[in-house]
Amino acid sequence: MSIRSDNKIMDRAETAIQMAMSRLEDEFRLVLIRNTVPLDSERLYGSIRRVSLSFAANDGEIGEEFESFAEVDSERGCFHERGPSFGDDLCVDLINPDAVMELKEIADRMINAGYEKECVQAYSNVRRDALDECLVILGVEKLSIEEVQKIEWKALDEKMKKWIQAVKITVRVLLNGEKRLCDQIFNGSNSIKEICFNETAKGCVMQLLNFGEAVAIGKRSSEKLFRILDMYDVLADALLEFEMMFTDEYMCTEAKGVLAGLGDAAKGTFLEFENAVKNEASKKPMQNGEIHPLTRYVMNYVKLLVDYSETLNSLLENDEDEADGLKSEDGELETMTPFAKRLLLLISSLESNLEEKSKLYEDGALHCIFLMNNNLYIVQKVKDSELRKLLGDNWVRKRRGSIRQYATSYLRTCWTKALHCLKDEGIGGSSNNASKVALKERFKSFNACFEDIYRIQTGWKVPDPQLREELRISISEKVIPAYRSFMGRFGSQLESGRHAGKYIKYTPEDLENYLLDLFEGSPLVLHHMRRKST
Repeated sequence: MSIRSDNKIMDRAETAIQMAMSRLEDEFRLVLIRNTVPLDSERLYGSIRRVSLSFAANDGEIGEEFESFAEVDSERGCFHERGPSFGDDLCVDLINPDAVMELKEIADRMINAGYEKECVQAYSNVRRDALDECLVILGVEKLSIEEVQKIEWKALDEKMKKWIQAVKITVRVLLNGEKRLCDQIFNGSNSIKEICFNETAKGCVMQLLNFGEAVAIGKRSSEKLFRILDMYDVLADALLEFEMMFTDEYMCTEAKGVLAGLGDAAKGTFLEFENAVKNEASKKPMQNGEIHPLTRYVMNYVKLLVDYSETLNSLLENDEDEADGLKSEDGELETMTPFAKRLLLLISSLESNLEEKSKLYEDGALHCIFLMNNNLYIVQKVKDSELRKLLGDNWVRKRRGSIRQYATSYLRTCWTKALHCLKDEGIGGSSNNASKVALKERFKSFNACFEDIYRIQTGWKVPDPQLREELRISISEKVIPAYRSFMGRFGSQLESGRHAGKYIKYTPEDLENYLLDLFEGSPLVLHHMRRKST
């Protein structure tokens, strides 16, 4: 105070302070750089708990939008991984703990000397570069929105997975670590702590948000939905952390905007998937009446979607107009969640599409087999998963009833002609004086019918063993008693004559054995078979 009036001495003192602060700033920066702890991604990934849901690529004749999903047990498998999660105790040092006290002492001196701006700038520049390097280690590149739009799906899928992991690691590890570090080094001033943290974290967070925005406004396709939902979920969790960490409203506003964009993208992609299912118009029928690739794709797709029920319920909450058309059919809609209603609509669209595809079959019996196979597949996927809780037991019962109706239609369509050959009408008299010519014609006609059915339907495929067995039993219960009765009444008239084996080729037991070959998907011929000895 006594020498303040001496400008020369004051100028020298100011110069000395400036030199000292410049040296301290350099030292501050150097200590920060030298003591930065490289991110150990292997350790972090080792602590991730993964939940994997499998699906495989589709081999069927089907549109491009339905290429990614089929059966889990296929050899050409790929995996959909839910976003990683960490244990609550995960914590890493971003700066060597031994250097923290030295950094604090330098920061205190610079702030006390009025050089807080330089101190904050030095700290933010070094730590911002360190966080950028961490994103590189985590596999997150700096890409413009235009560059992201041009990336092929397979490569984009990998980048989306890395982004999901990077967001969790950034929020739970890096930003928490940065917040803690700012608290330790700048604990004398709340405003400086906040400014330091905001300036340090902003670049890293904006890089992540930019990628999220690019995905949100990108081209929509069904295979992206799961990844987009993962991104939405992880960013929704991160937003809660952001609101506690950042005092800069801009960051939270940007994050909310990207989150809303991802939500719209997820919702729009799901609705477009519904339309794609409804309008999928492949005209090539399944050769042996087997399960259509569209059925496999859609049911495996929605089975995986159940894991996102909570998210989809919130996104679809205000978009229920499309489900209005179902109200007249299902009285339980009032108690259904928004997502369950959309699933009901989606599966109804699938069923309608399959009904149209069944009309491609000229053979009415194969039409029934196709619908039985596909409807049973749908029912089993619902019954054996969380889908059952969403759609309800009543839905399952109704579909089982439909399958029984298709089975009845199959029997009527396919076996009526063969059974007509075993009726008494038109034979001309009782069992003792029936016309041998008419009997021969009846047996010949029945043999021809049965052999034709056998030749064709051994090539048809019923993949489900229980349905296959039930169909064979139903056929047996209708055909074998009728054949045995007809043989019992009229067979003796032909057996005593010449060439009896030409007409009575099979015993009831033969027919029963041959029925076991039906629906195996391997066409067989009976022309070389003759009646077996009793």
